[in-house]
Amino acid sequence: MEAPDFTLRATPDEQVSLSDFRGQPVVLVFYPADWSPVCADQLVVYNEVLPEMKKRDAQVLGVSVDGAWCHAAFAKDRRLRFPLLADFEPKGEVARRYGVYRLPDGTSERALFVLDGEGVVRWSHVSPIGVNPGADGVLHALEGLPRKVIA
Repeated sequence: MEAPDFTLRATPDEQVSLSDFRGQPVVLVFYPADWSPVCADQLVVYNEVLPEMKKRDAQVLGVSVDGAWCHAAFAKDRRLRFPLLADFEPKGEVARRYGVYRLPDGTSERALFVLDGEGVVRWSHVSPIGVNPGADGVLHALEGLPRKVIA
């Protein structure tokens, strides 16, 4: 399926659209909330394997219902080197479009999507909320994407 496009706040002053990354793979990481133990561990794992993802020209984007100011503090504290996007208002709209919003909790599922350069979802995984899914599935999915041919 084609990934639903979106525009979300990456910082209090900057917005990012999924379409900004057309032409390169994108890893969308939906997670319930900044500062929760499992989320913090999960995002640090992606930070550690970021060089492997960059070898595949992949852009990682974290998405949760927290606001841009909360994301900024969390990213600084954890030294994250990829954008955290605020699916804040209307709350969870992007998570809903991807089918991963948790209505009873007001958060998103712990879900991963790997998109190819054309914006097509090539792999997805929803992990139990209390389980860090790690990076193996993402890295394997990125390896399965066709490489860009440079003339």
